[in-house]
Amino acid sequence: MKISYSILTFFIVSVFVTSCTNNPGFDEVPEIEFIGFTKSVMDQGDLNTDSLFMTFSFRDGDGDLGSGMGNIRENIIITDTRTGDVYDFFKIPDIPNPGVQNGLEGEITIKLFTTCCIFPDSIPPCQSPPQFPTNEINFDIILKDDAGNESEAIRTPAITLNCN
Repeated sequence: MKISYSILTFFIVSVFVTSCTNNPGFDEVPEIEFIGFTKSVMDQGDLNTDSLFMTFSFRDGDGDLGSGMGNIRENIIITDTRTGDVYDFFKIPDIPNPGVQNGLEGEITIKLFTTCCIFPDSIPPCQSPPQFPTNEINFDIILKDDAGNESEAIRTPAITLNCN
């Protein structure tokens, strides 16, 4: 299974950030909601042979995401639900004029690279056994603000991995 620890694979394609002058009443613990994938099928591989974009929205009441004021190394943690292992993680870059103390909301789009299919019966990953042409993978996503507050985990819909 491929696990990329590179921050370079993190893209904020579209960030709509609202910094309010008055606290909008958001919770200090980040809230996230899955929006979608750019596609529902990827070809398996262990060398970044395929990818998709995943988008989710966020809200943070104290606005300390990307403020650069915390010591958080990973703001976004993505887990492969097949194994429970961290699939990838990302650091939100500094957001100019963050909404610290005023709340912050927006959308984050991340590029995720493919991984290997996982098989029963001790078949090694990334093989192409004819009896297992596809695999399904879901992700759990957690967002952590600079104060260390973690959102509830959200689970994505399944992505189909073509194993052949």
